[in-house]
Amino acid sequence: MFLTSPGSGGFLAEKDGRAVGSAAFLRYDTFAWIAMMLVDPQERGAGIGTELMKQALAAVKNAPCVGLDATPAGELLYRHFDFVNDRHLIRCKTLVDPARFERPAITARRMAAPDLPGILRRDREVFGADRGELLASLFNRAPECAWIAERGYTFGRPGHLYHQLGPIVADDCDTARALVAHCCSTLAGRRFAIDAPQLDRQWLAWLTSVGFEEERPFVRMFRRGDKRPGVPARQYAIAGPEFG
Repeated sequence: MFLTSPGSGGFLAEKDGRAVGSAAFLRYDTFAWIAMMLVDPQERGAGIGTELMKQALAAVKNAPCVGLDATPAGELLYRHFDFVNDRHLIRCKTLVDPARFERPAITARRMAAPDLPGILRRDREVFGADRGELLASLFNRAPECAWIAERGYTFGRPGHLYHQLGPIVADDCDTARALVAHCCSTLAGRRFAIDAPQLDRQWLAWLTSVGFEEERPFVRMFRRGDKRPGVPARQYAIAGPEFG
C-alpha cells in the first residue's frame, strides 16, 4: 500500500550497509498518515528517528491534516514536531475460543463483492477520507474476516504472528459485538488482535469478557491545528496503526 498508493511512500535509514530505521506515509484524499516509524534499538538516541520524521513530514507537508499512532516510547518525539494527543487506544489479543461467543441477537453475514460500493460510501463519512483501495485489499486478502450487518461492517487481515481484526465500524456497541462474534465464532484457534479506541467502556469490557487481553496502549495524535477527520464514535476498532 505504501509503495503503490498515489502520493505515498517511505524512507529507509542505513548505517554501514544495513537498515537501522524506517518511516512510511500514506496519502488519503483528505489527510495523510505517518506509520512504520521504526529504529533499531541499538541505534536509538542518535537522531535517526528525528531525521526520518523530518523526511516523512516534508513528503506530506501539503496535506490538510497529518496523523499517526504513537507508542509511549515515540510520543515524546512526535510532540517535538508539534503533534498533540487526540484519543487513546489499546491493543487487545486473544486465541479464539468460539465457546466464549454467545450467539448474537443481531444478524450479520459474510461480505460479498457487490456489498463493497455501499460500504465504501458509508466508510468515507466515518473514516473521513476515501480508503477504498485499502478496504478492497483487505476484503480480497481475508474474506473470512469481512462481515456486514445492517448497521456496521468489519474487515481483517492475516499477519505473521496473528490476524488483525479491523476496521470495525458500527452505529452502536451491540452491532460491533455482533460483528466480532459472528467472525470469531467461525475461526477457532486463530490468534487475533484488535486495536480499540478507549471511547466506550462497555465495548472494552465485552472484549475482555470474550477473552481479549490488553497488551499495550498507544495514542492517536494529529498535527496541531489540523481538523480531525471522520466520526470516532463509530470506529470500534481501527485498521491498525499502519493505516489509521
